[in-house]
Amino acid sequence: MARSRDTILTPQAVRRMIADGHAIVVFEGLVLRLDSWLSRHPGGRLAILHMIGKDATDEMTVYHSAATLKTMKAFVIGRTPPGPWTNSTPPIRGGIYREQEDGVVEVDGGCGSTEDNASLAPECSFDNDAAHSNLPPDVRRRAPDQKGAPIRDPVSTDTINIRQSPSGYTDWTIQQAIDQDLRDYPSLDRAVQRSITHKYRLMHQKIRDQGLYECHISEYGKELARYVGLLVVSMVALRYGWYMTSAAFLGLFWHQIMFTAHDAGHLAITHVFAVDTLIGLFVADFCCGLSLGWWKSSHNVHHLVTNHPEHDPDIQNVPFFATCPSFFRSICSTYYDNFVFVWDAAAAFLVPYQRYTYYPIMGIARFNLYLLSWLHVLSARSALLGRSKAWWIRPTEIFFLACYVFWFGYCLVWCTLPTWTIRVAFVLVSHVVTMPLHVQITLSHWGMSTSDLGEAESFPQRQLRTTMDVDCPAWLDFIHGGLQFQAVHHLFPRVPRHNLRKAQVLVREFCRDADIPYTILGFTEGNRKVLGRLGEVSEQLKNLAQCQKHMAETGESALH
Repeated sequence: MARSRDTILTPQAVRRMIADGHAIVVFEGLVLRLDSWLSRHPGGRLAILHMIGKDATDEMTVYHSAATLKTMKAFVIGRTPPGPWTNSTPPIRGGIYREQEDGVVEVDGGCGSTEDNASLAPECSFDNDAAHSNLPPDVRRRAPDQKGAPIRDPVSTDTINIRQSPSGYTDWTIQQAIDQDLRDYPSLDRAVQRSITHKYRLMHQKIRDQGLYECHISEYGKELARYVGLLVVSMVALRYGWYMTSAAFLGLFWHQIMFTAHDAGHLAITHVFAVDTLIGLFVADFCCGLSLGWWKSSHNVHHLVTNHPEHDPDIQNVPFFATCPSFFRSICSTYYDNFVFVWDAAAAFLVPYQRYTYYPIMGIARFNLYLLSWLHVLSARSALLGRSKAWWIRPTEIFFLACYVFWFGYCLVWCTLPTWTIRVAFVLVSHVVTMPLHVQITLSHWGMSTSDLGEAESFPQRQLRTTMDVDCPAWLDFIHGGLQFQAVHHLFPRVPRHNLRKAQVLVREFCRDADIPYTILGFTEGNRKVLGRLGEVSEQLKNLAQCQKHMAETGESALH
């Protein structure tokens, strides 16, 4: 039976549709069914799957133009009841929807329901402390690793800590991080988070009113002059046989021009999908050999679930790096099609030294991006674009990537450089010079929170909790390319980078008004913070090994 678009759909009705496999998202009080849009969404289907059952008004508004948002009317199937919407956990994040006698209920994957009237499945249980805590229902202590064995917060001495089971110790360290965030950031009380959202939307209106979405093309004229200058110096040095000088300036060219690919990927230059996408494809694929499609696919998810170990591909780097103890459990990645990042002997060997291997690996990280780029353009995920209006992206990427292999690999490295020694050195130098870009990319997130505070947390608080800015004088902005304003950028992804410093003023005011900590550090201090986090996780791994050793020596299983 046809349903009117003005039909009021209760949370129970929405849960029933989600249980039936529909992609239901709430936007500005409208209920959208996006089943037919999943495979055609230029930003990837995962961006939609992470919003199912949630009020995605803020996410959709800042990621899309007004013209795009108008097209959402075609997917409206009803309206929400008066009052604020209570978010459910999307199925991709572990939300489970089951039919019971009194209707469909949601069983949160973390054993916590986000709905007032949802009941829990019998196998979901909490430890007693969590059951009586003041935490929101979807921020619970993890269930015990052994049935009937509660997790107890140990005394803060390594001697006592090692008497826990390894999984118990991992649970405890994760919970400590959650508790810290609950102390440092505003309450997850519904009224508090609604107030934060309201203030954020007022700030967003100021962004519009001040014209900060308007891109000044003249700024890109300056950028273009710098890019051409670096490339010309590289080619002139190559002509005169100054091979390593040429390689260094080619690396600087790649480092600088990729900032424009980032802008284009967010449609922050012309705000026209086809134009910005073509700019991004030329810069990323043709000039740099990196797939813009791969970057957008992972980056869109990164923006929505920033620093979530199971969902954010930007922090899924086991066995080389682990930014939180959640990885000790061998996490299952929803981005990589449920690929399991197994915590194996290689991870156990490499992670203790990660603060020392951080910079060397960042120096050669570009080679990994080549692999990921080709794997993406040849994947089924990229092929899905063939069903959408963006069908032309995949063949264009394959062509541009092939052009890069031809001009850099064949014409420059193979035909122009005289010996194998010089070829290898040229490739290494040109790629190592781009290391600061990879450091900049990780700097704003790897030292920040990785805790999941549940669906009650507002969009702006979550972004500010997981992202930090880098403080630098305005005359150095060109070196960072806008990446120093990552917190601001995460709040307003489509704002052109040349306007981010102006937007930062509004973000600071918002943080003071909303009482949300705004993290900003100098470049050196930011590096120390990242290295400190990597060292902290390494120490946690050592404690975990002591727990395993204690159990092996004593036969204790932490059951009392």
